[in-house]
Amino acid sequence: MSLMRHIAALVAGLLFGLGLIVSGMANPAKVLDFLDLAGHWDPSLALVMGGAIAIGIPTFALAKQRSQSLLGATMQLPTARRIDRRLVLGSVLFGIGWGIAGICPGPALVLLGMGSMKGLAFVLAMLAGMLLFAWAERFQAK
Repeated sequence: MSLMRHIAALVAGLLFGLGLIVSGMANPAKVLDFLDLAGHWDPSLALVMGGAIAIGIPTFALAKQRSQSLLGATMQLPTARRIDRRLVLGSVLFGIGWGIAGICPGPALVLLGMGSMKGLAFVLAMLAGMLLFAWAERFQAK
């Protein structure tokens, strides 16, 4: 990978992390308030998600028309269209984890970088889950 791609990846990651902090998505309490529809509901994260979707839709439409990124990398957009059991179960597990902890992978890395013990615990649990999944995939393939 060229130096320019590394710099672009660093800038994109820093921008993403800064966006998570500014929007409150890295704050588990704010996320849990957003998910608490029957209690102290905070709808502000819906605006953040709506903004992300509003930017993402035209960006992905433009990306579909390209064969290379602006830095010359091959475009690797998802091609799967089927909703299967694995997708549904993965989505349910993600939602349960997000609802329990108020953290998902991106904000977990931001929290880890901020020295948060919650972020560390989440990242360790996420890595354990990834290892368990890899083990189950190898076991199933036999």
